[in-house]
Amino acid sequence: MKKKSKIKMIYVYIGIIIILFGAIFVINNNGKVNALYDKPVSQLNPETRKLLDNPNYQNIILPAELDKKVADKEDFFVYMFASDCSHCMHTTPQLMPLVKELGIDLPQFNLREFPSYFNKYNVEYTPTLAYFKDGVEVARLEGGLAEGAPGSGYSLDDFREFFNKYSGAVAN
Repeated sequence: MKKKSKIKMIYVYIGIIIILFGAIFVINNNGKVNALYDKPVSQLNPETRKLLDNPNYQNIILPAELDKKVADKEDFFVYMFASDCSHCMHTTPQLMPLVKELGIDLPQFNLREFPSYFNKYNVEYTPTLAYFKDGVEVARLEGGLAEGAPGSGYSLDDFREFFNKYSGAVAN
């Protein structure tokens, strides 16, 4: 009887080991690092997760890259958005074709994933389009495209004028 009991215990131990390896596999897959954000997908805001495959949100810039551009005193545009911002969701799909048409490199910075940057760059509203010259912000458009009510936002022509005014140093 002891021999049967030992065999049963061996099967129980093997079963536990298989379950543990399965759990480790599941945890590792949930922790896959997303290439755009350099974070595990499980750590991203749910609204950000919805945008991971959206072609309008593929030019993501991370804090270290943004800080380096500033420190290196570069001239550049940056589009600061929040993945849960309805104005951003309205503006971005219309703005990205304009950026492509003008040949502008427009890195996108998701403030929802890096909220300390709201204060760091004094962003009150999203989206915010900023232009940096020699690493210093010199101009911004704060707010998105007008969504109906007069005075409730910018037009695509306003964005076009902003890009044309400052693009001399950053056009591709």
